[in-house]
Amino acid sequence: MSKVKMIAENIKNLPWEDKPEGLNAPVWRHSQNPIIKRNPAKGISRIFNSAVVSYEDKFIGVFRAETIDGRPHLHLGYSEDALNWSIEEEKIPFVDEEGNGFQPPSAYDPRLLKVEDTYYIIWCTDFYGAAIGVAKTDDFKTFVRLENPFLPFNRNGVLFPRKINGNYVMLSRPSDSGHTPFGDVFLSESPDMTYWGKHRHVMTKGGYGWWQNVKIGGGPAPIETSEGWLMFYHGVTGTCNGFVYSMGAVILDLEEPSKVKYRSKNFVLTPEESYETTGFVDNVIFPCATLHDGESGKIAIYYGAADTYVGLAYTTVEEIVAYVKETSEVVADDEEIGRK
Repeated sequence: MSKVKMIAENIKNLPWEDKPEGLNAPVWRHSQNPIIKRNPAKGISRIFNSAVVSYEDKFIGVFRAETIDGRPHLHLGYSEDALNWSIEEEKIPFVDEEGNGFQPPSAYDPRLLKVEDTYYIIWCTDFYGAAIGVAKTDDFKTFVRLENPFLPFNRNGVLFPRKINGNYVMLSRPSDSGHTPFGDVFLSESPDMTYWGKHRHVMTKGGYGWWQNVKIGGGPAPIETSEGWLMFYHGVTGTCNGFVYSMGAVILDLEEPSKVKYRSKNFVLTPEESYETTGFVDNVIFPCATLHDGESGKIAIYYGAADTYVGLAYTTVEEIVAYVKETSEVVADDEEIGRK
């Protein structure tokens, strides 16, 4: 049994492969990657950067689908084993709180999680520029889109899986109208998922880890553990041939998540396989979801690969927490509460 405990439900049918013998890394790939390939459904050319949850002993996902007109939208998917997915051809039909149609012009990079009895979808939307969209559902049949929580420009909205000190907490990465500047992770709180404030700085780009010197962004919803909130995130560096997106890991304080406890100076997964290095956008690993079993400590990580495919990787809570602590480099003032 793991010495590090995850406060999470048990998922008996979690997809899993044991760590390959001789591998000297804390995260390892699914041997049959990518699990979603090109042209997975009629009218959809590529699926990547997507989110999944366990639902009624099966699995359901919200997928970033690049349709054949080039627009990104969110589509539902269903699976018995979280590996083989059936993707709906029609995009999710969002409505407002009065039941009227409230469809975003585009939607991408979703996160999906349950807080109390409600499932929330958070995505990057088009609100006079890149901004964060939010919707909720109780049954994956009716999807109520809420008001956009923040002004543009902002990306990578990541909601925590429980309230902290009575409030919902969401991570985000403010930016400009382009695709790069600012690059740090912040958090905001809300009593009702409508009004947001108490903004705090969480994580600084850069440090010794050159793989995250351009920008960073939250990944899957943080996992509550006995050591703190474990979160996988993406870090970006620049090369003469463009950006490279890798995956890192961090542990945040349980009750003050703007405070970083440990943060690995090394990436835990970087583009190496052909489906990660070559695609619509080369050299991208972009984590968006985890399935994790509280009893065994096993974690399955879903990530977008080269903006073309969905990949899957594995770790255990004990191994990844130990690695983050052993290789920790806290950048700038990240150990502080994040208020100036």
